[in-house]
Amino acid sequence: MSFFDSFKISASGMTAQRLRMDTISQNLANINTTRTEGGGPYRRKTVIFEEINNGRNFRSHLDKYIDGNRNSSVGITSGGVKVSQIIADQSPFIEVYDPTHPDANEEGYLLMPNVNSVEEMTNLISANRSYEANITAFNATKGMMGKALDIGR
Repeated sequence: MSFFDSFKISASGMTAQRLRMDTISQNLANINTTRTEGGGPYRRKTVIFEEINNGRNFRSHLDKYIDGNRNSSVGITSGGVKVSQIIADQSPFIEVYDPTHPDANEEGYLLMPNVNSVEEMTNLISANRSYEANITAFNATKGMMGKALDIGR
């Protein structure tokens, strides 16, 4: 694996976490949206991550090491993470009694989005920390690359 592969892996992680933060922000912005284009309340969205498939996994790297071909770099390419899909959370909507609301049903109950602000804020903190971890890895790789260049002088 080269330094540039490390940069690509960190960059893919930052891109994926940025999209996750954007999706969480969209959920928080629509926490009181009772009517969407589809007619019902807003449904919470969740980001699903997937490994960038490079044809190599940990097992193949371990087998290569055990077989004694440690110095061979044939077939090793960068990995990383990508967003495979953004799905709608199918948990039930929250029912609130508010007969004065225009979207309330005949019994006076209003369906509110299935967004929990505490859960969303927790997910936002997690995404932010993951983003920061990728920045730290990126900067560490950059520092190692700089030190390697200094050795060559």
